[in-house]
Amino acid sequence: MPLDPEAKAMLEAMSAAPKVDLYSVPHTVIRQAFGTMPGNAPGPEMESVEAREIDGPASKIPVRIYKPKGGVARKSGIVFFHGGGFVLCNLDTHDATCRQLAEGTDSVVVSVDYRLAPEAKFPAAPEDCYAATQWTALHARELGIDAGRIAVAGDSAGGNLAAVVSLMCRDRGGHLPIHQLLIYPVTDFAFDTASYSANGEGYFLSTDMMRWFWHHYLETDEDGAHPHASPLRAANLTGLPPATVLTAEYDPLRDEGRAYAGRLAAAGVPTQYTNYDGVFHGFFAMTEQLPRARRAVDEACAALRKAFGA
Repeated sequence: MPLDPEAKAMLEAMSAAPKVDLYSVPHTVIRQAFGTMPGNAPGPEMESVEAREIDGPASKIPVRIYKPKGGVARKSGIVFFHGGGFVLCNLDTHDATCRQLAEGTDSVVVSVDYRLAPEAKFPAAPEDCYAATQWTALHARELGIDAGRIAVAGDSAGGNLAAVVSLMCRDRGGHLPIHQLLIYPVTDFAFDTASYSANGEGYFLSTDMMRWFWHHYLETDEDGAHPHASPLRAANLTGLPPATVLTAEYDPLRDEGRAYAGRLAAAGVPTQYTNYDGVFHGFFAMTEQLPRARRAVDEACAALRKAFGA
């Protein structure tokens, strides 16, 4: 279908900004620009928001813990991994999304500030995210979480990390999440899908940007074939947590997200897949501007509540 009118207006506003050659600008400059971009209105008020540092495989990992108001004493938990191509974004850029998920599911959300590339290349990010997931399960009681009701979630690169952490938990015998919420996830180190051809330019996330992200994330191209970088290439997807996968019509990542949902379902993993027409990559966070974003957040929260038995 055509672009949603609100989405089209947003893209037109974005296109008015000067075009930047990503390789001519230090990644730190682009990271700073993304970190200071105006976002949505603040998310819902929480009972508490706590900053902590937890032990990681190489260094301390900052996390932010969101506890919603009211509800039951021992809540479900969501370990959340932000997007940003493994290079950009942070806890602040995804603050509103974490608040919405916490309120919409009556869950404690643990948002993870994993190490970014290129300072820390693959597999630093998935190792940090796995460690944070296991920490959350181990400390569930003190966090007010029911250890049997912990999900992982993330958008874009964070969706990749949620999928990869699920694989790592299964393969390492770690605490297995009860659900995985994958929001327009990166699932393959490839640029050859129909959605890349159709949406690789002019819809916010571009093919050039994805090549730039992967260039910074991977030590070598061979690393891109590893299932902890490209979960779509994992030989076996059986025994993974049930999944909710959301994609956007005008997104170069659409087809790899759909392919991963299809492979999960074919492996016997209960999978709910929705492609949102008329919108582009990043729309999930744009609830103030896009009605479809509000519907997507509602769908994600409903799927998680169902997984948690609520």
